[in-house]
Amino acid sequence: MTPPYSPPWLVPALRVALAIAYPFLAHAASLRDSGPLAACALAVIALMALVEGLLARRARAWLVLLVIGLALVGLARSSYAQLPLLLVPVAFIGLIGWSFGRTLRAGRLPLITRIVSALERKAPDALEPELRVYTRRLTLAWTVVLAALGACNLVLAAIAVPNGLLGSVGIVPPVAVTEAQWSWFANWLNYGLVGGFFLLEYLYRKRRFPGRYRNFADFAGRMSRLGPAFWRDLFR
Repeated sequence: MTPPYSPPWLVPALRVALAIAYPFLAHAASLRDSGPLAACALAVIALMALVEGLLARRARAWLVLLVIGLALVGLARSSYAQLPLLLVPVAFIGLIGWSFGRTLRAGRLPLITRIVSALERKAPDALEPELRVYTRRLTLAWTVVLAALGACNLVLAAIAVPNGLLGSVGIVPPVAVTEAQWSWFANWLNYGLVGGFFLLEYLYRKRRFPGRYRNFADFAGRMSRLGPAFWRDLFR
């Protein structure tokens, strides 16, 4: 836990700020083929993971940050600084997709069902049968969408030239994209596709299950009021 003097919104706010900063740094690193910028982008990811421990002044968190910082200094000076950036979108999207998919196993509560249950302030078993079926199918849909998006990111990372995954081991890809094209997709279009799917699903759900939200702002407000603890525990 963070110290008593640290407001509860501080850690989520810092993580959001760091998440916004990352694509700018990663994109600039790719366009300029800059090792130092690539290292800074990776440092942002480390800070996102460690920020709670750093604010709580945990020695372990500061030690891990020191080790990562020294490793990134060495990476920034090497010819492989861009390689981790190629894999970050794959790992990030894959992790989220796995978080959705694992809740579809027998005996588990689908992730979207859990969210809707919290929004409706009802036990999952008290939700309408049609809504339970829909939220399970929506959890599956998110799993498929994220898996497909992760696969696209992996393919593009492999065929990016000149420093893609294949190029780094001396293999010339039969079809290629530039690193700039890869970066536009990985660091920007990813967010647009995920956001677009989220918005379209909201509009469809609003028509299929009317009367639950006044508008998108009301829906977003209810989501945010579930609180950081709910979202943190949701993906554990």
